[in-house]
Amino acid sequence: MQILLFIHSLIRWFVLISIIYSLFRAYRGLKNQALFSKTDNAVRHWTATIAHIQLAVGINLYFKSPTVQYFLSNFKEASKNLEFTFFGLIHIFLMSIAIIVLTIGSALAKRRKTDEEKFKTILVWFSLALFMIFIAIPWPFSPFAHRVFFRHF
Repeated sequence: MQILLFIHSLIRWFVLISIIYSLFRAYRGLKNQALFSKTDNAVRHWTATIAHIQLAVGINLYFKSPTVQYFLSNFKEASKNLEFTFFGLIHIFLMSIAIIVLTIGSALAKRRKTDEEKFKTILVWFSLALFMIFIAIPWPFSPFAHRVFFRHF
């Protein structure tokens, strides 16, 4: 379990960094009317792949989480508590939808004909996914749930 938590903590930062880097490349490519290079395509592909790995690890941890187990077994009582509801329902739902949005954006960008369309597609869909991820992150200052930026093991 500790290994999964460590992997999860590490990959979540890779997901954020890779999405931000993809958005940077898409914005720069669109602004400079650049060609959609093999590197741009690889960044698009690896961003989606890293996000899928994070989703698989996250789902595994979701069902092992004592907070989620309590939420699922005591739904009526736990759903009255915002933190239990956040981790038991909102977080997993928004993160899953964000990965679906990211995947759709990646697939659409891959199939676009022009370089400009590819950059625009990545910019729109990955931005939407990143926005959803930011909402679903249990920030230390969040009114929904409180977690630290870096876990100590």
